[in-house]
Amino acid sequence: MPESILMQAATIRSRSLAIRRWVEAGHSNCWTVDPACLEDAAQVVATITRARFPDLNVPGHSRWRHFEAGGEDRALELTRTLVQAEYDSSSIDALLARVDLCMVSVLLDAGAGALWRFTDRQGRAIGRSEGLAIATIEAFMRGAFAEDAEPGLRVDATVLERFEARELARLFQHSSVNPLDGLEGRLEILNRLGRALRARGLSRPAELYLPLLEAVRREASVAEQSGNAPQGLSAAAMLESTVTGLAPVWLQASDAPDGSRGDLWHHPAARDEDDLQQPDTQGWVPFHKLSQWLCYSLIEPLAWAGIEVSDQQALTGLPEYRNGGLLIDTGVLRLRDPDDSARIWGPGDRLVIEWRALTVSLIDELADRVRAQLGRDRGSLPLASILEGGTWAAGRELAQARRGGRPPLSVDTAGSVF
Repeated sequence: MPESILMQAATIRSRSLAIRRWVEAGHSNCWTVDPACLEDAAQVVATITRARFPDLNVPGHSRWRHFEAGGEDRALELTRTLVQAEYDSSSIDALLARVDLCMVSVLLDAGAGALWRFTDRQGRAIGRSEGLAIATIEAFMRGAFAEDAEPGLRVDATVLERFEARELARLFQHSSVNPLDGLEGRLEILNRLGRALRARGLSRPAELYLPLLEAVRREASVAEQSGNAPQGLSAAAMLESTVTGLAPVWLQASDAPDGSRGDLWHHPAARDEDDLQQPDTQGWVPFHKLSQWLCYSLIEPLAWAGIEVSDQQALTGLPEYRNGGLLIDTGVLRLRDPDDSARIWGPGDRLVIEWRALTVSLIDELADRVRAQLGRDRGSLPLASILEGGTWAAGRELAQARRGGRPPLSVDTAGSVF
């Protein structure tokens, strides 16, 4: 696949901002923006952040928060399991195991439906994203994704490629009385991931990042010899490796004229000021939501292995229905036609593309207002912490209060975008 700015983190922000300016200029038939409501939205987020984290020591938004559901530290349990299997808990081998887990857990993290619950080993019934997370980490620790179940602390491409519906149903405790939405789509994503890895000559998901890890190791060695501080692993580079590696996996995705593929969509306003650069990409906006969610979720495992992720602010607010729903429910975004809230949309529909682009751009501005209200700066409250503290939690609480947890818009994504 050719190098494309559509696969780069910076383009998510720049093209989303271009769409926002187009909407604010009154060109959209779908949305209006009321910037006067941003301060009220920031107050909602700041209040929820203080309630959840009174000391304002807010962790980053990642899959590891979901592994903590029910008050159990499953990351610590995984570390103990790794040690029992004679892994050094801070080694590259342990890192690869955690990356494998994150990959399958994030890719299986689509809407679970209102009825589904996962009963964990302690007998607690947990739904939504947290239930999906616990199902995947429990399955991972018993070797469900490995060719060799002992110790089994890895994900093998060959296993993913031949995973069957009955196995996935058992993993998620899916049944007629406990139905999980989108089981078939989740299975297809696992199978596609296995095929995509094998097509690249890789045996496991974590190997997508081996070139980056090897480069970081070389740079650290050179820095140590010269007495300089190591640069760490670039978040932007990690995202580019992710979106390129996962391009064949998505069930719903677009193919841009320049050959790039994924969570990127056509919109006439998605253009650069200098639109002569890579002209085939003009009129396309990338979001790469699940890929960004995965990158946020890899920051902690990398840190446990002694690898710092630099330029974390290159990643954006996640353009999904909790962050986007927060903006609708606080009045920042308004539909021109209220009846549009009753329709079912697709990810390629202009209304959805604009909603997601507006979410990316406005979350950045909202984050600065939240920091001001909490007396923090970007260093002490980075965007990942704003999301966790935060915008995602506030979006969920407002949705629960107003619609029983349902998002303000219905988007049919086949488990591949949101």
